[in-house]
Amino acid sequence: MQIIQKIDEMRRLRPGLTEPVGFVPTMGYLHQGHLSLVKAAQDENSSVVVSIFVNPTQFGPREDFARYPRDTERDLDLLNKEGVTIVFQPSTTEMYPERFDTWVKVDKLAQRLEGSARPEHFPGVTTVVTKLFNIVEPAKAYFGQKDAQQALVIKKMAADLNMNLEIVTLPTVRETDGLAMSSRNRYLGPDERRAAPILYQALNLAQKLYREGERDADKIRKEMAALISQESLVRIEYVSIANGETLDELDTVSPPALVSLAAIIGQTRLIDNIVL
Repeated sequence: MQIIQKIDEMRRLRPGLTEPVGFVPTMGYLHQGHLSLVKAAQDENSSVVVSIFVNPTQFGPREDFARYPRDTERDLDLLNKEGVTIVFQPSTTEMYPERFDTWVKVDKLAQRLEGSARPEHFPGVTTVVTKLFNIVEPAKAYFGQKDAQQALVIKKMAADLNMNLEIVTLPTVRETDGLAMSSRNRYLGPDERRAAPILYQALNLAQKLYREGERDADKIRKEMAALISQESLVRIEYVSIANGETLDELDTVSPPALVSLAAIIGQTRLIDNIVL
């Protein structure tokens, strides 16, 4: 496994990689969700590149960029055991040199849900992912369903800009109690961690109501919110039932519908979703 920190070096080595090349962009502090993407990339490609870069431009001014969990030594050990070809680990100044002033922006799809709650987020994501795609030149890039809107936004960006790669979205990996794996879960205190599975329980409630024949989206949203509100440590930011392609909120549920939510538990903001 090679560890590369410079864009020029990555470009120099890129022509020598055996095709096809799979790519997994990460912000590090890897968990089994990340590794499931790596394993899929290994299964479907001859070479695999994983990036580790905590991207400052996707964090708002009051968000957790400075304290975002980092453990590079552990990450590299895990990726080496997975047989990754290259780890691309650039610095902030390498990715955003002085006088950097170009941004990639997806419009309507990125303004809903997470885009509404975190307006700085998606322009930072789409810009850094575009840069990484241009540097690595993968045939396939792998993302997790936990960040469902992110995956949709990146697919839209890749299609609209005629990027020559396939975006692969893989299922959310969960803890045994249903909590979606996330690097931010480490922020949770013991009581907060015990409360956190209520989010997945609310998503399962939506699934149950839908299977029983309920199609009134607002009724399902209210039932979900009522369940979550039973946990005093959890503060709901949004509960959404939206078209799974456009993210337009639905009045009447019809598939594919994305049921998603964001909540704050203590000082930790968590998101999760399922597709009906």
